[in-house]
Amino acid sequence: MKSSSAAKKINRTQARNAAWLNQLATPGLGSLLARRWLAGSGQLLLSLSGFVLVTVWFYRLMLQFYGQMSGDVVVQPVGGIGLLGAGLFALAWGWSLATSLSLLREASKVSLAARESFAGGPFKLDEAKILLALAALPEWQRSGQTIARTFQFENFPAAMTFVNRVADLAEQAQHHPDIDIRWNKVTLALTTHDAGGLTEKDFALARQCDGMAKG
Repeated sequence: MKSSSAAKKINRTQARNAAWLNQLATPGLGSLLARRWLAGSGQLLLSLSGFVLVTVWFYRLMLQFYGQMSGDVVVQPVGGIGLLGAGLFALAWGWSLATSLSLLREASKVSLAARESFAGGPFKLDEAKILLALAALPEWQRSGQTIARTFQFENFPAAMTFVNRVADLAEQAQHHPDIDIRWNKVTLALTTHDAGGLTEKDFALARQCDGMAKG
């Protein structure tokens, strides 16, 4: 199984980090890290163009200033360059702000969906319900009162990215799987200890993990 390079969903931590980068570092950088390629590229291009123009304005302004001191430079208006640069940077910042807010809203919806998925409570399922739930999760194997699956990725960083996303989801749901990492392979094992067996929480988390692994 290969991890996708364009994940469509984003968790709260990723959204928050992207927003901080967009607003306090470089507009567009956070958007790119959140895989919003078109918006991020446009924002980064605008911010860099604005920075270059402001730099050119400052350089020409200093040249004229020191030239006036020696009396051999004719003053020419250069304020337009600076205003244009500042305008481009402000546009990039505003655009990245809109993207940041969109990412935060999306992450909130993902978080809410995750909480709703686990809202059923830790009630142990009977055998018929377990078999029915397993039928919808063919890649998961049952061993007694535990279900497990091994996910395989391209490399170790991709595997760890998946593990971090699972950890964020599990923390939101307050339902934590046993995790075994072997380079590019990640094995998740699920059971609900409080209920003494398998519950809807286990199968809900399994479905969520399958969806994240597909990208």
